Amino acid sequence: MNILNLFVLIPLVMLFALWLCRNIKQIRTVMVAGSTLLLALSVYLTIDFIALRSAGVTAPQLYCNSWSWFPSLNICYSIGVDGISVAMLLLSSIIVFTGTFASWNIKPQTKEFFLWYVLLSLGVYGFFITTDMFAMFMFYETALIPMYLLIGVWGSGKKEYSAMKLTLMLMGGSAFLLMGILGIYYGSGATTMNIHEIAQLNNIPTDIQYIFFPLTFIGFGVLGALFPFHTWSPDGHASAPTSVSMLHAGVLMKLGGYGCFRIAMYLLPQAANDLAWIFIILTTISVVYGALSAISQTDLKYINAYSSVSHCGLVLFAILMMTQTSCTGAILQMLSHGLMTALFFALIGMIYGRTHTRDIRQMQGLMKIMPFLAVGYVIAGLANLGLPGFSGFIAEMTIFVGAFMVDDTFHRAVTIIACTSIVITAVYILRVVGKILYGEPTNEEHKKLSDATWDERFTVICLVICVAGLGIAPMWVSDLINSGVGDIITNLRP
Repeated sequence: MNILNLFVLIPLVMLFALWLCRNIKQIRTVMVAGSTLLLALSVYLTIDFIALRSAGVTAPQLYCNSWSWFPSLNICYSIGVDGISVAMLLLSSIIVFTGTFASWNIKPQTKEFFLWYVLLSLGVYGFFITTDMFAMFMFYETALIPMYLLIGVWGSGKKEYSAMKLTLMLMGGSAFLLMGILGIYYGSGATTMNIHEIAQLNNIPTDIQYIFFPLTFIGFGVLGALFPFHTWSPDGHASAPTSVSMLHAGVLMKLGGYGCFRIAMYLLPQAANDLAWIFIILTTISVVYGALSAISQTDLKYINAYSSVSHCGLVLFAILMMTQTSCTGAILQMLSHGLMTALFFALIGMIYGRTHTRDIRQMQGLMKIMPFLAVGYVIAGLANLGLPGFSGFIAEMTIFVGAFMVDDTFHRAVTIIACTSIVITAVYILRVVGKILYGEPTNEEHKKLSDATWDERFTVICLVICVAGLGIAPMWVSDLINSGVGDIITNLRP
């Protein structure tokens, strides 16, 4: 059996096992066992992929397989991975694993929560392993639908409003996406929906590309927080429970950038070259606007949510620059932001669970009360603002260096504008850290609070190790994704 099928089969088995569970201990056992197995599988796949590349295997996709699904529509269940897909699977498994421990004490309806959580994970894993556009769209929708209930039932604040807004906007993006996929399929004249076979044909007329590139890019871009379609993101993040925020910002938003790169840019190269300037302007606005908006917020989750808009904007910005270096930086930024924002949301959830507030004006001196969580927050903040030695630095530097390689005034001007987000990020991160962590505690109730429990410490330590590991030793990841990036860039060059 193809090893990639296990990324779908294991979550399916977990869903069935959770349905049979009768108490919290059984539920936790299923979740820990399943998420650990998926993490081990992704680590094995990463090591095996690197070993195959080192041995000289140069196929653009590995572990490929295909089964006819709907023959009348030429739809197949096609699977295969390159270095980009492997990196995304590794990221997903880390977030799912740590999110399990972040949800250790989720109540009420614990079983139902984890059923939807695993279904969301199933959609994410399926999306990254499939190479058929229809199957990819199906898994994409499978990942989006559970968000409505996970936020609407287990969320906080304006949870019903946020869940509805998120669902309606993402479904709107899905409508654009479906039109784009159908346009690519019929415009190419292909007898398959396999992405790589369509790319090899490279015969979609330019006028058709001009129509369906914006639809496809916007369709995926909505999930990637593309301005002005980003407004669902801050509300959704702020209302979601901790582990859902981790999975949502850490992995789900990466489906947007991955889809833009894998489908819109790869399959519609002429339109991508001619129309990229429009979306470069929009992504530059996302980068700067998101960072500026974070400064004005007083809610910890909203600060991190707008920060995510800025950092995810950098992913799309780098992809549109269409250089090998910038696109490599885009994938590194997906990994870096996924880990950093998961760490941030985990820590915010832990702090909120004790203080019962996310308002930075009501918190002070937490370093003396809960030093472990405070140090974790400082580390997350330093990684977010791009301190050397953490993942944020290597990802952002790769993006900006790659973007500046494009030798014309427009591209270099927008790169300089986007670079200002580094300074703005430092402002709001240092402001929050200084406000809530240092000084003397002023709230008498906060002085009685406890520090992190064992499950919380485990979650934080795992994510900190990953953020630092990617920052200290980024070359193995860069080597992993370079081949996949190179194939797409070659197709993009006019």
